[in-house]
Amino acid sequence: MTTITAAMVKDLRESTGAGMMDCKAALTESSGDMQAAQDWLRKKGLSKAAKKAGRVAAEGLIGAVTKGPKGVVVEVNSETDFVARNEQFQGLVKMIAQVAIDVGADVEKIKAAKVGAVTVETAISDAIATIGENMTLRRAASLEVSKGVVSSYIHNAVIDGAGKMGVIVALESAGKVDELAAVGRQLAMHVAATNPQALDPAGLDPAVVKREKDVLADKYRQQGKPENVIEKIVESGLKTYYKEVCLLEQAFIHDEKGKSVAQAVKEAEGKVGAAVKIAGFVRYALGEGIEKQESDFAAEVAAASGKK
Repeated sequence: MTTITAAMVKDLRESTGAGMMDCKAALTESSGDMQAAQDWLRKKGLSKAAKKAGRVAAEGLIGAVTKGPKGVVVEVNSETDFVARNEQFQGLVKMIAQVAIDVGADVEKIKAAKVGAVTVETAISDAIATIGENMTLRRAASLEVSKGVVSSYIHNAVIDGAGKMGVIVALESAGKVDELAAVGRQLAMHVAATNPQALDPAGLDPAVVKREKDVLADKYRQQGKPENVIEKIVESGLKTYYKEVCLLEQAFIHDEKGKSVAQAVKEAEGKVGAAVKIAGFVRYALGEGIEKQESDFAAEVAAASGKK
């Protein structure tokens, strides 16, 4: 029977981040074989992860990575903001974003991709077991152009390339890459600030446009306006609406004279040295669309202490 020494337990604990008693049990079960013990802990980590999977994970980080004409943005959630400040979790988010730049934005493909000897999904499960919170790779998006750049911007950055909001903007152009990247970053900052719903009116959901038209028309019907007048007022109102929600028509935040984004991009072509086209953008804000559970802190403390 193999003797399990304190040094063996220490080595396993340092390499896996698991608890001391778990490490001792793993080494005992695997007769002191370090690799087998790591596998044993991984399997135990998976079962721990499964127990935590029901918890709402609405905190975490948005990660963004660009590589020339390609860029990705990912959202990795945790249960608490405290974990977002954990170096292991931060490293996990950056690693997932780096994987996504190579394999694309399909979440299942990202999770199945190998990082060293393990898959991304296993790395997430190992982090859950070590840190003790549910974590999920919620979503990912990518942009790519044949010629040009994809620029990124992270708002409220916790570390380089990861924070509470991430934006990527794709620019098609044969112009100077450094000038193009600078324009792209300004546009990414603009998108973060204004949250456009589409690039132009053609990209808006027709149902959303119809609802806006109906609201405007009903408003003026109630004022007794004739239908032919209402039609003109609605068209004018839609133009105002487009300036609010369509990127190309919004007032560019970096221009004090109120130029539109489309005008600003056109002017930038002089520095870039070629025509510039915004090919797309993606804006991820942490936890948007996730229903957060309201917790009764007093009740949780009472439950933890065995009180009713």
